[in-house]
Amino acid sequence: MARTFRLALAQINLTVGDIPGNTVKILDYLERAREAQADLVAFPEMAITGYPPEDLLFKKSFLTENVAATEKVAAAAKGIAVVLGYVSVTSLERQSEELGPQITNAAALCYDGGIVDTYHKIFLPNYGVFDEQRYFQKGTVCPVYRIGGVTVGVNICEDIWFPVGPTTVQCQAGAELIVNINASPFHAGKRAFREEMIAQRALEHGATVAYVNTVGGQDELVFDGGSIVCDATGELLARGPAFQEFLLITDLEFPDTPAEPKQGPADATAAALEAVGAPKTLSVSSAASRSKKPLAAQPMADQMKGPEEVYRALVMGTGDYLRKSGFTKALIGLSG
Repeated sequence: MARTFRLALAQINLTVGDIPGNTVKILDYLERAREAQADLVAFPEMAITGYPPEDLLFKKSFLTENVAATEKVAAAAKGIAVVLGYVSVTSLERQSEELGPQITNAAALCYDGGIVDTYHKIFLPNYGVFDEQRYFQKGTVCPVYRIGGVTVGVNICEDIWFPVGPTTVQCQAGAELIVNINASPFHAGKRAFREEMIAQRALEHGATVAYVNTVGGQDELVFDGGSIVCDATGELLARGPAFQEFLLITDLEFPDTPAEPKQGPADATAAALEAVGAPKTLSVSSAASRSKKPLAAQPMADQMKGPEEVYRALVMGTGDYLRKSGFTKALIGLSG
């Protein structure tokens, strides 16, 4: 008899710096996921602060407010596990004139009214629009969690873009489900490439992979959503819509006896361990997922392509820039 695990991915539109507003939205979607009887709900990368917070990360009051908001969400995590992107703070004091506070880009695992554990992002992008190495320390441990009778690995955005990395270590430690939380900006054609990459990671590691992305415009960046779930063969199980908020809920089936982890080449395993350290295992909820009302159907939004996705990105980016900046009027100059 298969084990069923109900997963919710909260694809939401967040605002950089608006911690109170982001928290209200997170709590709303948490409650929706709980009402849908989800075993776990995952929120995007840095959901509490919005992404990218940039030099707000040098403000002690901002970091303190972010931690307090995370604890508030954790207190509401009852009867459901929550994976929540936030900024983990080791020290509020600047390390030097060049270096800021000791912080990490993190995912809190919340359950039973508190923060059970924290995953710290390991691969910090420092190219293009990303400058995470300016602000964050890298993580060194790959936790694996036992939740609702399923072994789950959590990692963040860039961590899954490499064939050998945190996902490798977590799957070889027994992870059957990888939950990857993201703030991945849009560019034309990226969503199709992203889906191919996630399917490949799932197939390579023999694990179900869930990818939740933020949505919305933030200054010069646009986030397209498009959250997906792929099974261990790389088959697409569910897809959320692009350029709109959505709670993607899907029922995942796992064999009664977990499959043996796929063992990659010894050199690949050694490289992963050297890069990210050994895994740790933590039992969060040993009870099997409770029986639930069946879902009507697995959600599968259409794959938007070509001019339509570019148009939608322009509309969302412009609209959110005006709304989030507090503008009430716009002057449009036309020429030619």
